[in-house]
Amino acid sequence: MKMKMKKFIAPVLSLTLLMPGIAGAAAAPQTPMTMMKASVNTPAADLRANLDHLLSEHFALAVTAMAKAYDGTKDADAAYKALDQNALDMQPAIASLYGDAGAKEFERIFRAHNKYTDDLVKATKMGNQAGIKQAQANINGFVDEFSTFLSTATEGKLPKAAAKQALQVHEDLVQKVFDEYVAGDYADAYKAYREGFKEMFDVSKALSTAITAQMPEKFENTKADTKAADLRSALNHLASEHFALSALQMQEEFDGRTAASNALITAEAGNTADFKAAIASVYGNDGANAFEKIWVTNHVNAQSDYVKAVKNNDAAARAAVEKRIDGFITEFATFLDSATAGNLPKAAGQEALTTHENQVQNVLNQYAAGNYDASYTTNREGFKVMFGVGQALGNAIVTQFNDKFQEPATPAPAPEMTTVWMQLNSKMLKINDKTTNMDTTPVLWKNTTYIPLRFLSEGIGAKVKWDKKAQQVTVMAGDDILEFWVNNNVMEVNDVKKNVGSTVFVNKDGRTQVPLRFIAELLNWDVKWAQKDGSITLTKSM
Repeated sequence: MKMKMKKFIAPVLSLTLLMPGIAGAAAAPQTPMTMMKASVNTPAADLRANLDHLLSEHFALAVTAMAKAYDGTKDADAAYKALDQNALDMQPAIASLYGDAGAKEFERIFRAHNKYTDDLVKATKMGNQAGIKQAQANINGFVDEFSTFLSTATEGKLPKAAAKQALQVHEDLVQKVFDEYVAGDYADAYKAYREGFKEMFDVSKALSTAITAQMPEKFENTKADTKAADLRSALNHLASEHFALSALQMQEEFDGRTAASNALITAEAGNTADFKAAIASVYGNDGANAFEKIWVTNHVNAQSDYVKAVKNNDAAARAAVEKRIDGFITEFATFLDSATAGNLPKAAGQEALTTHENQVQNVLNQYAAGNYDASYTTNREGFKVMFGVGQALGNAIVTQFNDKFQEPATPAPAPEMTTVWMQLNSKMLKINDKTTNMDTTPVLWKNTTYIPLRFLSEGIGAKVKWDKKAQQVTVMAGDDILEFWVNNNVMEVNDVKKNVGSTVFVNKDGRTQVPLRFIAELLNWDVKWAQKDGSITLTKSM
């Protein structure tokens, strides 16, 4: 499957485009079509979600590590360690697809690429132009080498040119975020951050589509680019971006970096607007407005108040914020339960939201305590949880409006017709368009037409074995074993005896001849006999 470049790097479709007219879907007439039941929980969708997670986390950690290293913050080393661990965590997925050797080669290329970006930061900070030039050359080398790796690993299902262009887009966006950050233009930096974060989900879609096309049986012939998988990925994107921006904004606010914190608040508002549009595409404007009110008041806005309470060591203020957040958890879980018609139960929603809020708070608590390694570990755990949220909410919506996500059933391929042509007293054998010569001929004996067993069997892909001592011919056709004995009118099919009706014999050319009618009926072939020229035509759908 050749992937078009525009498909590879195009922005992830909004849920409005994914689900046209889904608002009010309950009243929509169903189209009478034979379709498969839609699901977000398929092996291919799981692969795509795993790639969504690891690739988007790589981007988020990469730009964070670069910013921290440039600023020389106390958590810079912990940020880079988290980035490096992300690369290591990709290895099991690579090994499961391409073996340990493939995973080892991936590690060599990908981890080195993380080091090149770190070198770029250090050279930029020192004003070392030669060092900047070398780091950029190394990054360009990575783009070429890794695109070759991906194309080779996927056996060309992901062409090198497409992979190379996508990787270059990724690197350009990482560079843009960093350049704007260094220039102090935080608004543009985090605008580019959102673009780069989004692009990773396009890459995961293209890569998972290529892998599932390469290994269809491994993924149970499911596809990574269905409407349901698109929905799950879109929700993964929105939920994980929310977490990443929130955790980073709270750090910046705690450190008193007001300009960067405000730029991140603006980026979070953009994420909220996209989430609201997604909700509107499913549940209409009233549902979207209800979502926004709940989401912003005691959730997004509460995080800034939580930072102030922690920074001021104000236990009373902290308790008040936590109470607001608890109210948000109950209210939002109730909203989701009602909106999804119970497909995402309130209790499950409360559990997931409680986990999310605890992780957001712990990222800041550990950061404030100077326990940076623990903070980034919690950050990574919290980021991963958001992909479970995307799966659960996506599953609820797809279950609720299944007809809107169904894919037309793939028609079974038309059976391939095989034609075998022989002629009495002729050595010519035709199988479809291929003509060969046998070393013997079909014959008419005692009013029965006989054909050479070996040539028919081998011509249709079966294996033939001759046991001279037992005067036995064994034909292995798929899972079936056919056994004939010379000068005998009884044979066996998978150890079950059958009467041939006429005696099997060996002709003067030393070839076993079997009755045409019997073998044709045994193997379910249609037979046409032309008395005029003695031709025999056998046909069968294979």
